[in-house]
Order: sequence, then C-alpha cells, then structure tokens
Amino acid sequence: MLNEFFIAAALMGGLGVILAIVLAIADRKFYVWEDPRIDAVEAMLPLANCGACGCPGCRAFAEKAVKGEIAPGKCTVNSPAGIVKIAAYLKVDAGGDEKRVARLACAGGSHVARQKASYAGLESCRAAALVSGGGKGCSWGCLGLADCERVCDFHAIDMDVNGLPVVTESKCTACGDCVDVCPKGLFSLHAVSHKLWVSCRNLLNGDLAEAECEVACTACGRCAADAPAGLIAIVNNLAVVDYSRNSQANKTPIQRCPTGAIVWLDEKTGPVKGLEAKKITRKSPLPVEYADFEVNR
Repeated sequence: MLNEFFIAAALMGGLGVILAIVLAIADRKFYVWEDPRIDAVEAMLPLANCGACGCPGCRAFAEKAVKGEIAPGKCTVNSPAGIVKIAAYLKVDAGGDEKRVARLACAGGSHVARQKASYAGLESCRAAALVSGGGKGCSWGCLGLADCERVCDFHAIDMDVNGLPVVTESKCTACGDCVDVCPKGLFSLHAVSHKLWVSCRNLLNGDLAEAECEVACTACGRCAADAPAGLIAIVNNLAVVDYSRNSQANKTPIQRCPTGAIVWLDEKTGPVKGLEAKKITRKSPLPVEYADFEVNR
C-alpha cells in the first residue's frame, strides 16, 4: 500500500515537472515583448477612452504614440501640459489637432419656441419624435427631453431652464454620442475656433420661421451680405457658414441679424448676439396652442 502511494506521488511529481517544462518552452516560444513605455504613456493620458483621437481607447493611443504612428497632441482631450509631458517622454514633437467640441444648432427653448401640442409619454426625444415630431411648432427644433444629457458619459451636457442642452466645452471630448442620439440631427462636432455659429436648423422662410420660433433664422441674408465674400451663404432658407474660410470670420455678420439666430461664441461669456437682435425678456414657457395628445407609457 505504501509502495503504491510513493509510485502515485512520483508519477504526479514527474507529470508536474513535465508540464512546467512544456509551459516554460511555450512561454519562451510565444512570448510577445511589449514596450514598457506604453504603460507610462497610458498613465499620462486622461483615460477617457472617448475615441475622439480615432483610436478605440487610451491604451491603443499609447501603443501608436510609442510606435510613432500618432502625435501626442492628437489626444485633444488631454491638457496642454499632459501633451507636452508625453512628447518630452517620447522625445517627439507634440503635434496635434485643435480641440473639437459638440455644438447645438438650436436656440429655441420653451420661452421662445411654440408648442403645437403637449407630449406625455416616454421621456425621450427619440420617442417623442415618433409622435407627430414631438409636438413642437418648429419641425427642426430641439425637443428638450435630455437624451443628449443622459448619453454623455463625461457630464459635458446639462439642460437649462428653457429645456435646451448646454455643452460645457472644457468637459466635452467630441466623442459624438450626442450627435448619434439626437433625432433632429442638431448636434455636430466643431473645432473650438469656429466662433461664428448659426443656432438654427429651421428651413422655413421669413415670417413662417419666426412664427414658430422667435429666434429662428429667417433667411434675410443680412449676415451673408455683411460677411467676407463666400463665408456665409443662404441655403434652403438657412444661413450656412463655410468653415474652410474660418480665418475670415469676425463679429460683423451677427450685428444686423434681426432674431439673433447667428451668434459669436465667446469662450467666457457664451453666445453673443448682434446689436440689432430683438431682446428676449420672457422667461416662462409659451403656452401650448392646440389640443394635448397623450402617449401611454
């Protein structure tokens, strides 16, 4: 009986030694060396994994940076100091792109945009848009049910008192989630240097547009006339800025806009309207004009 015990122990011990040798050989044969600088660079990144750089995450960005396939400055979410730190560590040029942020093409909050019906249903812009467009008089306007705020993992979007999303640019990573979720297509990603901005998507003309929203673009053409040649055009009853000419942009085109639909985005004070824009003092929501409709939850 004792002999059988020793034999079994010897067999198990021998098998363990053989397996250890096999694993050691496999580890040596299939070992993939990884540059230790990858861990160091990853630790210097914001670890947002937002994808704004075009990589699937910060680890992938670090791998490319170490290989010299991407400049540290391509991470537009990182701080300037963080970018310089990575560049110095890798002994490369910082390079990089201008920071991009999400912008909303609508200023039609509840105090200036008319409602044709009140919506009672799932608290979602995408759900409301399926029911007669959500009840807003302007078919292109923001529905204000905060899908964009909820989908933003970086807490860069908050709803204001008039039911409009407000983007905090310092927190925005240009991940594009708000662009994808908005059923009206009101969000787009822009370089922070794009200061001249049309806060409207309404394609109705003149009085028809203003009847639905007091701050709508009326396609009057004054901004285009006052801007440098080619900077602004009226397309389908809406002012459109050509950002390939952004170096020519200044505050002049906003001054005669009667509704304040075109603004200058100041990084400290926010949207600046022109001198001739009507003053909006109303703070309470406009009343619903027609009968309510309800969608069961």
